Amino acid sequence: MLGEVFYWVFNMSIAATICMVPILLLRRIKKIPRRFFLWLWLIPLIRMCIPVGISGRYGIMTLLSRFTTKTVTVYQVRELPPLTMVNIFMGAKSYFPITYKVNLLEKLFKTASVIWLAVAMASILTLVIIYSVTQREMKDARHWKENLYLSDRIRTPAVYGILKPRIILPIEYTTQNLTHILAHERAHIKRKDNFIRLFSFAVVCLHWFNPMAWLMLKLLCADIELACDEAVLSTYNETQRREYAHALLSSAEKTNVFTASFGGSRIRTRIDRILSYKKISLCSGIACSALILTIFYILLTNAS
Repeated sequence: MLGEVFYWVFNMSIAATICMVPILLLRRIKKIPRRFFLWLWLIPLIRMCIPVGISGRYGIMTLLSRFTTKTVTVYQVRELPPLTMVNIFMGAKSYFPITYKVNLLEKLFKTASVIWLAVAMASILTLVIIYSVTQREMKDARHWKENLYLSDRIRTPAVYGILKPRIILPIEYTTQNLTHILAHERAHIKRKDNFIRLFSFAVVCLHWFNPMAWLMLKLLCADIELACDEAVLSTYNETQRREYAHALLSSAEKTNVFTASFGGSRIRTRIDRILSYKKISLCSGIACSALILTIFYILLTNAS
């Protein structure tokens, strides 16, 4: 049973990797706002979480089905697209339960499934430990005002917590101008970035064997910070944007999976994008939205 589960997880991971390729290519276009990529990163995350999907005639899986991908129908309703699963690895000749083409594959997946589960559980345990440490930092923080807390354990302002997020500041920051810092951290809270970060990390723990999953997590975390910068900059004039960049430079670069830090991600990249920021026009926004919907259809549908 465990071997069968890992067989489908393995296929889901391959499908997610295929979906990452066009996203990585699009990401090289610097003019596309980073907040749109947060929607695009949902595609491989969905592929890694949900084994079934609907069929589409013009999807990437339909194109690949001419060479390698096999579609397995799970549920069919008349006049509606069937729910299917993709078998990209094509190591099985029948399904539910799986029978492999050669006995060696069955032994391989049984052994690999045990290793997969052990490392996945260890990774999730690491998440729990990090969360416990983060909770300790929150408990030791002293309330200042509103949802602002002070701590001598951290070096840079950050949002801590998932359900009831708090902004925790280093004690020495009480004497600084916090306008831009608080704008950034409150944008994180509004956008639920800590939850997105945690959910993504948990998904990658299940697909730890896939190096592309870890690359996706790294780029997603970077895009979260850049998208948050864009959300703040969209309300600023040119002078305020320069002040924002200066405030970013004065903050240390340190973060973890449970925090959304003002000084997180690559500082040079963020400074460059801040100084070159231009508000997106309505037409460009509509075009990007249409592009996202098209990409969702192409990458999320299974072979027809």
